[in-house]
Amino acid sequence: MTNLQLIIRLCLAVALSGIIGFERELHGRIAGLRTHVLVGLGSCLIMLTSIEIYNIYRFSASVDPSRIAAQVVSGIGFLGAGTILRSRASIRGLTTAASLWTVAGMGLAVGCGFYRGAIITAILALFSLFFLNKIERTYLRRDWYRTLDVIGLGNADELKNIREVLDAYKTEIRDIELKKIEPNSEILTVMNLKLLTDRDDDNIIHDILHIKGIKSARWE
Repeated sequence: MTNLQLIIRLCLAVALSGIIGFERELHGRIAGLRTHVLVGLGSCLIMLTSIEIYNIYRFSASVDPSRIAAQVVSGIGFLGAGTILRSRASIRGLTTAASLWTVAGMGLAVGCGFYRGAIITAILALFSLFFLNKIERTYLRRDWYRTLDVIGLGNADELKNIREVLDAYKTEIRDIELKKIEPNSEILTVMNLKLLTDRDDDNIIHDILHIKGIKSARWE
């Protein structure tokens, strides 16, 4: 393999993996641009190393160029598992774990010179991440659990007003957790609300911030 081929394969692995990672970064996921780039680049290098070992010892019957690369498929599961988070009623990170696994496969494909497969996979993966997500939210799923963090005084009137805002948007509270904090001698309450919602995110935040005593509100 020439130096030019080596550079092309490694750079293509970085580019394709970076595209997927950039999409994850835009959505604020744990494994973003750098993680995906490193997974794709590392997988490509492992595949190239396997091919190089085969080229060196090709006359040995015990040399299998896919043996080392095959460990990526199983090994990437440990990294993907680290992106999956469980928070009471919801589980997050499954899509990011799947994208890492896909990026690893793309890196292996580029490493062995299967450019068409890697590029087509990257295009289909981007389509799935960008467009299928919108289709799911619009037409398929309505039971989206979201976490809303609200900082305020935490009194009964605040909670009543928050419930009225959420009721107006037909949003159901599935769980609520209160925690006292004392910044600058002022006792505030962090209200962690687990909501069943898939719409009007900005409007909900806007209306809650207009409630007297509320200091901040943001989606997790």
